[in-house]
Amino acid sequence: MLAPPCNQTSDNSFILLGIPGLDWVHPWLAAPLSFMYAVALVGNTLILTVIWRDSTLHEPMYYFLCVLAAVDIIMATSVTPKMLSIFWSGDGGITFSACFAQMYVVHAATAAETGLLLAMAFDRYVAICKPLHYQTILTPKMMLGIGMAIMMRAILIMTPLSWMVIQLPFCGSHLVPHSYCEHMAVAKLACADYMPSSLYSLIGSSIIVGSDVSFIATSYSLILQAVFRLSSRNARLKALSTCGSHVGVMVLYYLPGMISHYVEWFGQDVVPLHTQVLLADFYLVIPPTLNPIIYGLRTKQIM
Repeated sequence: MLAPPCNQTSDNSFILLGIPGLDWVHPWLAAPLSFMYAVALVGNTLILTVIWRDSTLHEPMYYFLCVLAAVDIIMATSVTPKMLSIFWSGDGGITFSACFAQMYVVHAATAAETGLLLAMAFDRYVAICKPLHYQTILTPKMMLGIGMAIMMRAILIMTPLSWMVIQLPFCGSHLVPHSYCEHMAVAKLACADYMPSSLYSLIGSSIIVGSDVSFIATSYSLILQAVFRLSSRNARLKALSTCGSHVGVMVLYYLPGMISHYVEWFGQDVVPLHTQVLLADFYLVIPPTLNPIIYGLRTKQIM
């Protein structure tokens, strides 16, 4: 079904191969992927609309959720249409500029998302552990500062990575064994040493995710201590229910992402390539699809 890659490539373009070794599965993946993308777009757009129109939801937690929904739309849209093009028609051609732009958006969006999950954990910590000071701590100025810090961190961390990859010469094969322009898959095609950019990616992502997960774990451990000190059983259940949806979203985001990232470095000889690609694809598609469902079903105010 796929046209021969040599007939689709040029000197200034890459060819995305989809899921190497599982070409016959591409048409079967296209339908569920289309459904998931539609759910991600509709669900996150509904979250944005509901929060925007309902003044009772104009609170810090819902503002963070709004930004998370916007980032999810950007993340899913940056990769899914091209994946569908590959799976439906076998058209994997992508220009250098489009590939590098996609790489930058994907990595910046993932860095922004982990920052937002940390901000939402902080919001829950203040709401449950310091409820009397909630309005004085999470002021509009503080919210703006947190949002700007999240976006600036993503930009400052990911811009050098993209610059290092763009500077690499690509004079050999342009066949990318992936469904999107994943950093390592593209960098390995370079005719020069790609290890500096790969090490930067590994160290940078480890620092970001490691620090964010540590702070999130600390926040929720303090939240749990405060929850179990509450005298009312209903209050405990309400607090645990709210935090449970947040923890579920975080598990969906961090677990596949961390497995996908570290398998590329330490499990290449153990985990088949098609499994690595599927993990990376799930990491970018599943959270934007399930986030609005989890928050919509678990959050009474949004329902």
